[in-house]
Amino acid sequence: MNNIDITSFKADTSLNLGEIPTFENFGTTDKELKKELYKVRRDLGEFQDTLYAHGQYSVLVCLQGMDTAGKDSLIREVFKDFNVRGVVVHSFKVPTELELKHDYIWRHYIALPARGKFGIFNRTHYENVLVTRVHPEYILGENIPVAQKVGDIDQGFWDTRFQQINNFEKHIAENGTIIFKFFLHLSKEEQRQRLLRRLRLKQKHWKFSPGDLKERKLWDRYQECYEEAIKRTSKPHAPWYVVPADNKKAARVIVANVLLEELKKYKNIAEPELDDKIKANLETYNQQLENE
Repeated sequence: MNNIDITSFKADTSLNLGEIPTFENFGTTDKELKKELYKVRRDLGEFQDTLYAHGQYSVLVCLQGMDTAGKDSLIREVFKDFNVRGVVVHSFKVPTELELKHDYIWRHYIALPARGKFGIFNRTHYENVLVTRVHPEYILGENIPVAQKVGDIDQGFWDTRFQQINNFEKHIAENGTIIFKFFLHLSKEEQRQRLLRRLRLKQKHWKFSPGDLKERKLWDRYQECYEEAIKRTSKPHAPWYVVPADNKKAARVIVANVLLEELKKYKNIAEPELDDKIKANLETYNQQLENE
């Protein structure tokens, strides 16, 4: 495959989701896409080993998208060659009773990856300006002083929340977390086909929920909220990438290439040098083992 221009997927303030294609195949076959992913994810796995040994940075990968966008399978395929000790996946569901006793970012902050590790957020802190914006009544469950009733949740409330998210990401970036944010851009028709597949295949039944159909009716509202959230929070230290998601194989290749190309720019991430004393005695250590 020719080199993929990863900059073409990076979002900016001119973003219009309605004008961005949801399908990509780079003019090649599924076999070639699979081959490309195999090559790139192998290199990513090697980088993860170096990141772990270096121990100064962490990497946070945020995945957002409508239901059936392919987040789970993307995680499985893109990070398949990682050492399990170097990557942790968190899938955020409805906040628990304990989580609701803290501010909305708390549960995400305590799940951040340690230095030397990759952390993957399958759904993220952005649910707090997406699902809650489509369903503002959910905010009342947070029991916060500024939102005692739905009428209190105005544009100013969301402006403040966007700023809080920007501050959170700026803080962790300044302290060594490399941030990637991917929106898996799915078409409404492709979602319909994937939901039908869940109904038709018995082994997929467990993935289906009637609530998926309820949320599907709010498709346009979700697209509006995604567009504004991405435009308001895509920053140089925490960029958003809009990934065409109708073709899962191409989406995985795009995400893998973005990660690898951007991480390769960190030239200071390297395996640490051995202590001079140890280096000077390597042959001695080798002979000791050979003579056992």
